[in-house]
Order: sequence, then structure tokens, then C-alpha cells
Amino acid sequence: MEQYGKILLIAMPLFLLLIIIEKVYGYFKGENFAPIMDSVSSISSGITNAVKDVLGLSITFISYDWILSKIALFHLEATILTYAIAFICIDFYGYWIHRLAHQINFFWNKHAIHHSSEEFNLACALRQSISSFVNLFTFLLIPAALIGVPTKVIVITLPIQLFLQFWYHTRYIKRLGFLEKILVTPSHHRVHHAINPEYMDKNHSQIFIFWDKLFGTYQEELASVPAVFGITRPAKTWNPIRINFLHLNLLISDAWRAENWKDKLTIWFQPTGWRPDHFEEKYPVDKIKNVYDFEKYGTKSSKLLQYWSIIQMLVTLIFVSYMFKNIALIGWTNLLVYGAFIFLTIYSYSELMDKNENSVYWEILRLGFAIGIIYSLGDWFGLNQFVSVGNYLVMGYLIISLALSSYFLLFEFRKNENNE
Repeated sequence: MEQYGKILLIAMPLFLLLIIIEKVYGYFKGENFAPIMDSVSSISSGITNAVKDVLGLSITFISYDWILSKIALFHLEATILTYAIAFICIDFYGYWIHRLAHQINFFWNKHAIHHSSEEFNLACALRQSISSFVNLFTFLLIPAALIGVPTKVIVITLPIQLFLQFWYHTRYIKRLGFLEKILVTPSHHRVHHAINPEYMDKNHSQIFIFWDKLFGTYQEELASVPAVFGITRPAKTWNPIRINFLHLNLLISDAWRAENWKDKLTIWFQPTGWRPDHFEEKYPVDKIKNVYDFEKYGTKSSKLLQYWSIIQMLVTLIFVSYMFKNIALIGWTNLLVYGAFIFLTIYSYSELMDKNENSVYWEILRLGFAIGIIYSLGDWFGLNQFVSVGNYLVMGYLIISLALSSYFLLFEFRKNENNE
């Protein structure tokens, strides 16, 4: 947990820098593929995922270490060759997890967040799940366990393989010649994120594209079919926490409303998007029918709201950086409290981004929660050891945040409603 937090302290500013470079490049090219609100939502989603992972809020029923102890035919040393073998095994594992997430209703819920952006940019790579609390697919690492790849090699290689999936989420890099035959490239991954009928559920590979070619899910990007991004049942919110559970909410509702027990039980394992007969008519949900003719969500926000959203995200990154840097100081129990504050913060300001009136109530709750933390601990998780006015900085920020949320609600949002 602590080690992963230290890795993220290096990775987070690097990812943010690359996102900014892509945004600046698009500005000078006159192509806005990274709208501010979309990017803030994406980065905020990445923050929630990072906090969840550092807190270890997931369960693995069958651990790789246990499988290794039962079936290993050899015992490899941690050499460069072993890491290369582990990387290929993890990529095979990643391909099948990814493919199953697209093909089975229940598993789509944990992956829908990643596809929820109606743009395709580096920031959307950070839209990662917080809704997956159980890992059921460790058995896909059986090839690595059979040949005796050590657990520590798998543990080190997994985040490396994940971070290497960041770079190809961009529209600015076109074809890459010979590399297209070996690696997953931006061109391949644009196809994967597209909702065009020609591209749906293709190119599930994560690093090596040959898995798609081997298992029949490969699709080349076509010049005649420009990719359109998003999900066919659009999220229509910037709140990454709500997006994480939108599909699950629909599944629960449909299972409850289903008239026969077969549908109630099998809906979870049907192909993604399946609903009982006539549910589309009886309980319609918004669905994109023409991918070339729909209005993207949230394209009209004032400059002030956009800039304040950026500030909220940056302040949250500061809070998270302090958390990751001081895991031992904060302690396990308090880390859970800190994580809850981060989730509450992101929920609150993304509700404001959605122009929801209840955002003010979330701000009041967050302020009260922070007061309770400082009253209980004496300061903000030991911050006063480093900054003597730490409590005042935290409370000052939260009061300003509540004041600005109130301003947006009472003046800007109401004014816009009256104009409409």
C-alpha cells in the first residue's frame, strides 16, 4: 500500500504534465479534443481509483501466490527474462479481463467508466473503476504460475503494464507504420473506444495487438469511418462516482422489475446491454441511435465554473499527494477517513460541474466532516507538523468552496434558468 502510494506520487504529476502538453498542443492546432470539464471529470475519476487502490478496497478470492504454490512446475529467479515472461502473461490476462468486461452485463459496470467520455484524449485514460471490489480472474494468470514466475515479479509488473496503457489515448498520433503490427497504438485504441457499429467491441488488447488478431477481435481504423466516442447509453454527468454505478443501477432495476425468475437471475450474465423482452418500450433509457447525430453532454459551462473546477481538482490532487506521502503517519484507520473525505470532495465539486442544486448540501456536509476530523484529531492528519497554519488553510479552502458553490447556485445557475 505504502509502496504503491510512492509510485503514484511520481506517476500523477507525470500524467498531469502530459495531459497539459496535449491540451496546449491542441490549442495551437486549433483542435479542442480535451474540453476542460471532460478532462477535470477524467482526472477526478483517476484520483478516486488511485485512492481506492492505495486503500486496498478490493478482495481477491484466489491469490496468485496461492495458485503459484499449488501448480508451479518450475521456480524462476527474478531476472530480466522472467520480467519479460511476466509481462506477456499479464498482457494475456489483461486481454481476457478486458474482453469479458465488454461482453458480460455485470462486468461491464466496472469498465463503463473508462468509456464514458465522449472525447478521446490522454485524460480519459484515467477514467478507471472504483466499482470493482472483488477480483475473480486471478486464474487467468495460471500460465505465469505454471512456469513459476515469482509473486513479487507479478506485483511489480502489473502497475507497469497498466501505466503503459496511458500514452495511446490520443487523437493526435496517427498511424505508426510497422509498430501497428505488434503494439496497441492510438489508431487501434480509437477503434476500441468508438461506438460506431463497425468498431464496437473490437481491439481489446492492452499492449500487444496480436491477442486481438489471434482471438478474432481485431479491427483496423478505417479512413471512411471516423470514430465517435462514448457509450451508447450516455452517462450525462461529470460525476465519476455516479458514472461508476449507472449500469449496475439499471441492472438492479431491471432485475427487480423482471416478471420471471429466469430473467431476474440471468440478466447479470447476458451479453452487455441485454434487457428482458419489451423493457426498451416499458422502461426506456436514453440511448444513442445515430452516432453521427447526438449532442455531447455539458458543452455549455461558464468560464468561471470551468476555472473553479480546475482549481478544485488541483486542490484535491494536493490533498491526495499529502495522503500518499504520509501513509505511515496517518495510519490505517485514519486513511479510511481521509479516503472518505476525498470521495466526498470529488462528489461535491462534480455535482457542481453538473449544475445540480444539491451540490451546496454536499459542500455543507464536507465542511462539517472536515470540522469533525480536525476536532477529533487535533489537526488535519498531522499537517500542523509540517505547516503550522495547516488547519486554517484547510478550513479556509472549504469555506471559500462553500461560498462559491452558493454563488453559482443563487446567481449564475438561476440566471441561466431564467434566460432559458
